[in-house]
Amino acid sequence: MEFKVESFCQPYLAQGAGRLDSIITVSSTASQAAARSDAVIGLIIDVSGSMQGDRIVAAKNATRRAIAMLNDNTHFFVVAFSTGAKLVYPLSQATAAQRTAADDAVRRLEAGGTTVMSRALQVACEQFQRMPGAIHKALFLTDGKNNDNDGALLEQALQASEGTFQCDCRGVGTDWEPNQLRKIALKLLGTAQIIAEPAQMEADFHRSIDSALAMAVTGVQLRLWHPKSAKLLTVKQMSPEIVPLTEKGKSADGQTWDFPTGAWGSESRDYYVAMQLSPGDMGDEMLAVRPSVVFHADGADQKAVGPNVVATWTDDESLSTRINPEVAHYTGQEELAQEIQEGLEAREKGDEDSATVHLGRAAKLAHESGNDETTNRLKKVVDIVDADHGTVRLRRDAKKADTMDLDLGSSRTARRPSRTA
Repeated sequence: MEFKVESFCQPYLAQGAGRLDSIITVSSTASQAAARSDAVIGLIIDVSGSMQGDRIVAAKNATRRAIAMLNDNTHFFVVAFSTGAKLVYPLSQATAAQRTAADDAVRRLEAGGTTVMSRALQVACEQFQRMPGAIHKALFLTDGKNNDNDGALLEQALQASEGTFQCDCRGVGTDWEPNQLRKIALKLLGTAQIIAEPAQMEADFHRSIDSALAMAVTGVQLRLWHPKSAKLLTVKQMSPEIVPLTEKGKSADGQTWDFPTGAWGSESRDYYVAMQLSPGDMGDEMLAVRPSVVFHADGADQKAVGPNVVATWTDDESLSTRINPEVAHYTGQEELAQEIQEGLEAREKGDEDSATVHLGRAAKLAHESGNDETTNRLKKVVDIVDADHGTVRLRRDAKKADTMDLDLGSSRTARRPSRTA
């Protein structure tokens, strides 16, 4: 497993300026043979009463197909939840015999009861803890809103699960709450997406398991060192989607900070780092941050160091007013996500004028940045009349599923076109 760290910033600061924004790009390369044999896949399935009919049939079929995809070196377990949680199949190596037995157990699942999410996460956490050090990935499926009385317990379950496993969340249909799944996904370094129709479930599960099996190393940390005179303001993953990381950082000395990034395969991610520096005199240079990636592989701690981010103070306005294209691009992508969120919120409240303005601005930003994925989502909620000027009309025939898809997909970003692989 190899990592490469790159740094991008506008290094020239005007007199009196102290804020330095940078983009840290981390890329990893893993051969197919490097895929970890000690991966644990957890399948967490909602079997509440609202899942009766096509949904429970599709959920069982998708879960069975997911189990069939596992190789003999993988470990897995299955949890079903409604009012409580049941360990349908305990942590086991995915041998042919165990897969067959798990398949039989999943076939017998029936729907009934309410939706209580906390206990499902607790049971999953207990199973993952039986194999410390392994890659831990869970797929969490629900079709309903969490029980109103489960809020505090869910918070406790998330606190206990954070750092133990990653969790991709899926909502089937449109009767669930996007913010609930988004909260779980953000806390557990996963994704939150909609499965609009039960028939789409199997393909989604296939993609999720495929991705999990491609992971080669876990526990990867983005490490940022800065001098005592500097202050770390903000750290966010910006690509492939926006994930706030500032509050997840841990430091023993106040200068070296580690931020969890979860498991990696062959991929590339971009991180936004904002620093506050003590303003220097003209011509002064200052090391703002030293980025690196640390992880454990092949029985040893390993580290990949990137180039230092350095600030230089100048009285040359042609230098200090330059805009770094990497930083500007992701600033725009974050604004895009905010405009979508505000537009959908205004639409929900019936404020069509405000919704049109925000979603029009979103259409313009998506067009300018080449974020075709978001543009396609927007087209299902608004008619884009003029993308260059951000002119849109709200669609009266917009489906709730498409609105929820735009909501959850708002955090998905596009890389700068010149850097797209």
